[in-house]
Amino acid sequence: MSRFAQWFRMVAFGAVFFSFLSAAVARAQTAPAERGQTGAVSALLISDIHFDPFHDPAKAKQLARDPVSDWPALLAAPDSAGAPASFRQLQSACGTRGVDTPYPLLRSALRAMRAHSQPQFVTVSGDLIAHQFDCRYLKTVGDPAGYESFVEKTIGFVVGQLRAAWPGVPIYVALGNNDSACGDYRLDPDSAFLRQTAEILGPVLPRAARADALHQFAAGGYYSVPLDPLEKTRLIVLNDVFQSPKYRTCAGAKGDASAQAEMTWFARQLDRAQRAGENVWVMGHIPPGVNVYSTVRDLADVCGAGKPVMFLHAGALDDLLLEHAGEVRLALFAHTHMDEIRLLAPHAGGPGVALKLVPSISPVDGNNPAFTVARVDRSTATLDDYEVFAASNQTGVGTRWTREYDYRQAYNQPAFTPQALRALIAGFNADRKAKTSESQDYIRDFFVGGALPELTPFWPQYVCSLDHLTANGYAGCVCGK
Repeated sequence: MSRFAQWFRMVAFGAVFFSFLSAAVARAQTAPAERGQTGAVSALLISDIHFDPFHDPAKAKQLARDPVSDWPALLAAPDSAGAPASFRQLQSACGTRGVDTPYPLLRSALRAMRAHSQPQFVTVSGDLIAHQFDCRYLKTVGDPAGYESFVEKTIGFVVGQLRAAWPGVPIYVALGNNDSACGDYRLDPDSAFLRQTAEILGPVLPRAARADALHQFAAGGYYSVPLDPLEKTRLIVLNDVFQSPKYRTCAGAKGDASAQAEMTWFARQLDRAQRAGENVWVMGHIPPGVNVYSTVRDLADVCGAGKPVMFLHAGALDDLLLEHAGEVRLALFAHTHMDEIRLLAPHAGGPGVALKLVPSISPVDGNNPAFTVARVDRSTATLDDYEVFAASNQTGVGTRWTREYDYRQAYNQPAFTPQALRALIAGFNADRKAKTSESQDYIRDFFVGGALPELTPFWPQYVCSLDHLTANGYAGCVCGK
């Protein structure tokens, strides 16, 4: 048994009994109407946890030395006397722009998820570890040779906490741009890091699909599995950092070959699903389309010579999704930390593909943490409805988690489908000054915890990004071409 498997066993053991009791109580308290919906499957959608084990920098060296099984006790112990000042110094030294998820917030989020959902599967759309993780480690631990091991231990700790919260429930995890042992947006395919991370993810995947998925993951950080417990549905998990213009290998080289290899693999998986008559969910971290925030911040003149800032290289991913729009029921992404929608609209006719961007647990952008509880049709894999639950503060201390909104109630749509999103976005387009209740709801819910002031002034530009996911398409929408 590897050291990662041993860590998982030890981390999960202490919480399993409590989790079984909690699950039993939750099932007993579930409303009869909900229990009777045999065609509906409950899912928990999480993203951008960005767990930060350095909130008390004095604990970092012991965390590096100790097995992951000892981390909960150490993290829960009282902070050292100078912890707040030391943490501020660390933030400044690493140029950190905000505060990621401390242990109290992670624990509070997990308790709230157990209280508000009884998921039959869980998705995690990437970025398990904090921003500037390498700098924080070197400033506190200072042992470059141990860095990769510490990253793997932190990912193992986070996944182990999820596993302990929902033992036996499938948990499907994608990598984010921060989930690397050699830097943000840096990763090597066929690396020791991917092989060790595959061992971490193995215990939370369905046993029947585990071997093939982990073989795929070890090669490139992506995998394809049947999406239990949905009927005849496949989940294709991408490592779309390879598709980012920012991607580099650990040595700093461009990685076009890795991007091409992933898209070749993706095409094979979609073709296989089509031949088998399977529904498909696709999950990645970085969404397709225009990064409106960066485009507006950079004052890009998209109506002149300027180009919008793109999240990913345009082309292969979008084209493959549209080519298989008949099979793809949903595409899950995140990365922006906001609660967003996208519609990958067809070039000519066809249904398009519905994209859901999952809000973050991390409050690093000033948003309150949030998670999403979804109801999915078991036979069609359609996302019928979802609720977003948000925290009352950003610390996890004295935090209340309440329902922020329900998709169906807020937007009066029957389900989260391309047709529904097309109608919703058409309404936004017609409301250039964001005066309707639907527009106001979206703006409020977009930035969990309150309306983001910057969104209303460039509402028309933002709305163009919802269904114009190419640079030319976005410019044409914004400029009225």
